[in-house]
Amino acid sequence: MKITTLLLIPGLAFFVLAIPPTAAAKDKKKHSDRGMLESMEAIPCGAKQRGLTGLGSVFGSVGVEHVNSDEKLCQQYLLRTDEMEYEIRPIDSKHPAILPIGHEGEFKIKKDEMHLKVPDGDRKTRAYQVVGVKPVRSERKTEASEYYPPEKNSDNVAKKAPEKPDPPN
Repeated sequence: MKITTLLLIPGLAFFVLAIPPTAAAKDKKKHSDRGMLESMEAIPCGAKQRGLTGLGSVFGSVGVEHVNSDEKLCQQYLLRTDEMEYEIRPIDSKHPAILPIGHEGEFKIKKDEMHLKVPDGDRKTRAYQVVGVKPVRSERKTEASEYYPPEKNSDNVAKKAPEKPDPPN
């Protein structure tokens, strides 16, 4: 009887250890990434022109060249994660919402859009266009990738045998 229990215990332990990885594999839902909204800038992203410039040569010969042009500004945010910095602009440029700077946001990237939700704010998910992406450089990573030549200590020079003077000619 004791032999069967000794054989049964390792078999049960194997099944208990084998179940959690298969259960985690069934979780196909991709969880949201998190990032901090660092800053917002007003970036020129186009110009509105109204006037008679489209008719060009007809009114240009008469001397009529009245144009109203206003430079259009768009919001551009910097969203920083542990590994990357994303520069994003709202896709809905007619009714953009102002995001709270200094708050954390949850996002998912689908195709060429970032869907961002700020849990501390109004909790709506909005679509943003990713304009720029760059990796965050940490001090540890750059030190590990740089080459430093070996240092020459004065102790190593003293341990060498002294050079013999040249024999006289």
